[in-house]
Amino acid sequence: MNTLAPDSPAILAESLTKTYGSGNTEVVALRDVTLRVLRGEVVALLGPSGAGKSTLLTAIGLINPPTSGRIHIGGHLVLDGPRPAVDLRAFRRKHLGFVFQRANLIPFLSALENVQVALEINDVPPRAARKRARELLDYLGVGDRARHLPDALSGGQQQRVAVARALANEPGLILADEPTAALDSHRGRQVMELFAKVARERHAAVLVVTHDHRALDVFDRTVEMEDGRLRDSASSTGPCDEPKGPPQRLDAGAGLGSP
Repeated sequence: MNTLAPDSPAILAESLTKTYGSGNTEVVALRDVTLRVLRGEVVALLGPSGAGKSTLLTAIGLINPPTSGRIHIGGHLVLDGPRPAVDLRAFRRKHLGFVFQRANLIPFLSALENVQVALEINDVPPRAARKRARELLDYLGVGDRARHLPDALSGGQQQRVAVARALANEPGLILADEPTAALDSHRGRQVMELFAKVARERHAAVLVVTHDHRALDVFDRTVEMEDGRLRDSASSTGPCDEPKGPPQRLDAGAGLGSP
């Protein structure tokens, strides 16, 4: 159930810093990073290796909390520096979808079962989970491969199954880390176009870390990182405005408003 204001951005990260070590061994991975991503928007995060892209993605994904700064998701405060405002594990499972460089499918489960298990972990009954998984595979064009094990799928097909798994619990936010690195240009573009389709049709926000400049025209906006700092490369064309009023704390069971 959607309990969030429709004009709230999917991500509002404010003044994030991340440091490792101290004294002579201190490394600053994020330097006062502020990022806003709208619902229905697909954003590419670019930059050289070591720029801080994956650090930022894992901070927003509630895996590697920042040293300081705040993260709001769906207009609600979830992290205040390293201090959680929600049950992070439950929140990630219910409201965030992740796609990685490799599909990371469970090798002994079929494509259908790989998606189904993501639903059953969230207590969706098996019959309903199976129906939802099949609908997602059909939606992403791999329904005819539902009974195949991962090693019988092409790289592009595996990534489509991984995207289906990320969409299983109808997250409002999808985070992808180098999802096309192992794909050729044609398959890579197909995956990027899938993210744009998901953002447009399901009103989800998609943030993609990538080195692949071949499909940047698919994105609404690109932002670049260097030495832990962030700058916009192009203006957003997304549909939403700044959130109105102060962010609220969010229970892990509240939805992010995906259809």
